[in-house]
Amino acid sequence: MSDIINKEIPKVYTPNTVEEKWYQYWLDNKLFHSEVDESKKPYTIVIPPPNVTGHLHMGHILNNTIQDIFIRTKRMQGFNSCWIPGTDHASIATETKVTNSLIEKGLNKYEIGREEFIKYCWEWTQKYGGIIYKQLRKIGVSCDWERERFTMDDEYYKRVIVSFVQLYRDSKIYRGYRMVNWDPASKSAISDEEVIYRNVSGKLWYLKYPVVGTNEFITVATTRPETMLGDTGVAVNPNDERYKRFIGLNVLLPIVDKEIPVFGDEYVSMEFGTGAVKVTPAHDVNDYEMGKKHDLEIINIFNEDASTNHNVPEEFRGLDRFEVRKKVVDRLEEYGLLEKTEDYQNKVGYSERGGVPIEPYLSVQWFMKMDDLAKPAIDVVNNHKIKFYPEHWVKTYDHWMNNIKDWCISRQLWWGHRIPVWYNIITNEIYCDVNPPIDIENWKQDEDVLDTWASSWLWAYEVFKTEKEQDYYYPTDTLVTAPDIIFFWVARMIMAGIHFKKDIPFKHVYFTSVLRDLKGRKMSKSLGNSPDPLDVVSEYGADALRFTIIYLAPLGQDVMFSTEKCDFGRNFANKIWNAGRFLLMNAQSIQLNDELLDKHVDFSDLWIQSRFNQTLKELNKAMENFEVNNASKIIYSYVWNDFCDWFIELSKNRFYAKDEEVKSAALIRALSYFENLLKIVHPFMPFITEELFHLIKERKQGESILISDYPSVDESKINIPAEKEMEFVQNIITAIRNIRGEMNIPPSKALNVFIKTSEVKAHQVEYIKKLARVENLTAAPALEKPGASASAVIKDCEIFIPLEGLIDLDVERNRLRKEIERTEGSLVSINKKLSNEKFVQNAAPDIVEKERRKKYEWELNLEKLKTILINLG
Repeated sequence: MSDIINKEIPKVYTPNTVEEKWYQYWLDNKLFHSEVDESKKPYTIVIPPPNVTGHLHMGHILNNTIQDIFIRTKRMQGFNSCWIPGTDHASIATETKVTNSLIEKGLNKYEIGREEFIKYCWEWTQKYGGIIYKQLRKIGVSCDWERERFTMDDEYYKRVIVSFVQLYRDSKIYRGYRMVNWDPASKSAISDEEVIYRNVSGKLWYLKYPVVGTNEFITVATTRPETMLGDTGVAVNPNDERYKRFIGLNVLLPIVDKEIPVFGDEYVSMEFGTGAVKVTPAHDVNDYEMGKKHDLEIINIFNEDASTNHNVPEEFRGLDRFEVRKKVVDRLEEYGLLEKTEDYQNKVGYSERGGVPIEPYLSVQWFMKMDDLAKPAIDVVNNHKIKFYPEHWVKTYDHWMNNIKDWCISRQLWWGHRIPVWYNIITNEIYCDVNPPIDIENWKQDEDVLDTWASSWLWAYEVFKTEKEQDYYYPTDTLVTAPDIIFFWVARMIMAGIHFKKDIPFKHVYFTSVLRDLKGRKMSKSLGNSPDPLDVVSEYGADALRFTIIYLAPLGQDVMFSTEKCDFGRNFANKIWNAGRFLLMNAQSIQLNDELLDKHVDFSDLWIQSRFNQTLKELNKAMENFEVNNASKIIYSYVWNDFCDWFIELSKNRFYAKDEEVKSAALIRALSYFENLLKIVHPFMPFITEELFHLIKERKQGESILISDYPSVDESKINIPAEKEMEFVQNIITAIRNIRGEMNIPPSKALNVFIKTSEVKAHQVEYIKKLARVENLTAAPALEKPGASASAVIKDCEIFIPLEGLIDLDVERNRLRKEIERTEGSLVSINKKLSNEKFVQNAAPDIVEKERRKKYEWELNLEKLKTILINLG
């Protein structure tokens, strides 16, 4: 520490000038890079790959800050930390953007053909891809950028194809004609997990179907009258007395003018609607099952874009499904076959990507059998080989995995991993391999690509290019991810890891919080309630944003975030900066001698050493338990309260001492304590800590706090008697300060203080006098309370401060009486409000609770005011 840098230290910390400098320094010195090193234990994280064309949002900030905290901590603790970044090709999102950009140029995807379209996709990816990672660098993430991966890289692409072929040959992949969720916007099948259900205010239409050979009607209720054009039956419950006589007869399907059968099936609820159900096997999952069971005709009435096809009457063809709905309802009303219409709240499935209502749609798709893959993946979570944080997500995981369905893995898109299956145009033979058939002219490759998740499920190990790397870095250690992809990605990575690598993909899964605005709404681009993270960084600094968002995010709870809350993080950064600046400014006038490090130790040294080691012990435990939010609170308490508010203030006594050796010893120790403080703060706030680390003393090129040794707990330095002694001194100082504030004694006026106790020791007196601005301090076990004095009681002692000469006693008495009168008046008002049953019953619970809390605080304040008045005599 004696080689302290003697230069001007800015009064104010300016993040913008610091952050870019140090991030480039870390990159230039390859401090994030990891290579296989058998002498070190690896600690590995793979980043949840964002969409290649994605942009940074607040959820990314939370997720990546947590990952960076883990990776930086482990790197400093001596692990070979490896954090793999990468991006996902995002089939639907990318293809949609490229298609729209081509339309703007007057080009059509189908006219230019697949090969040319994929070229445009690559151009788009190269132009816009990676923007998110340039943005992430602004918050200091320490990813190994030399290892950046993309799910469409040649090597990764090949491994995805190899996995498909292997599963196909193991009979775990098959092709089938099934009902799938169809996204009319992307004209592709999507999985159940890609369907978002929304409550929609719609209608329930009651349609009358004439019973053939009678004058009667069967009325059916439906939320989708347009699908009646594809009805092939009407189902009733065979036990329903209203309809028994119709079973076996036919009804005439209006508009289509076609007879369809009435049949009995116990699936039909007698209570819902009319008790009779129109059956459209091609456009409803349950209808499809009934259709197969009763051998009904299956008529698809929609094209891939959800417009009507040739299977409907000519005047209804080629129309959008919602346009057809209106036309069908109008026609039925015209025919007198619309009995009534009711308002109806309905849950409608929407495509997560396309943003439009999905269609249940029959098509030929590729599926992956899930049962055999799911069982071992359930076991490793339930036997805690993989641990979830918070643990309640295990229940959600179990429920989904135990009810898992075969996975539809094909997508009717061009951008992605094309299914490695060829069909012989002569013999209809199917060929599946990594390489195409030799006589390729007789074969046609499947047009579909794989679901994006059917490539990213290999991410945990295929990001490593060689077997040597996979053996060293896999299984990875920690996955940090949003809970909304627990099924899309987490569960599937577990299945893939166990099946292909015979081992779990990671040991720990940390599920991040959901970010909400102050109104409780989930932050989203569509609502416009999510601030641009780069704007926040520009205004407050990356460290302030990082620390704030972690401090606000308890494990498993939602985060109520607003930009203004980053004042908290900025204030914390300024507190650290000011503490460092104070020490370094003193170091420019005090001759430092490293040999004095262990000399002139007093009880404040013993206390801060104990507090640091106790803090470090608690911090390590919190991090081991994945309580990152709690870890931030532990750090904050030590830095703000123990070090800055108390130790720095206590140190001033010795920094300004006459003995140069005492000064040097006190400051050299304070700087060493401060450097350790910077090391535990660094994973949370990397930029300011690196800047101060280099200001403390001259460092070699390539030296960084990022690769410095993380402090270890020294149990011998945990000194409970020293902590109790300091607590006693702090309580006395705080009590004196409180009295000064309550009695309106000006800060400039020194006090005479009497303490009735035998506990105050001689070496404590100077600290109490200095920090509480006390001129004379008398401490003895037998003291009488002086007249007209304020008092306070803390454990084992009474404190008295004579007020004569400090304040105008008459003025203060009048002020107190007025304050008592005002408080009593306020209490009368609030008691009246709380005794009003209508208010208590009708007001919002939080409002009532707020009023009760206010009453409690005013009662305490009134009691305190009366006590002070009595003390004045």
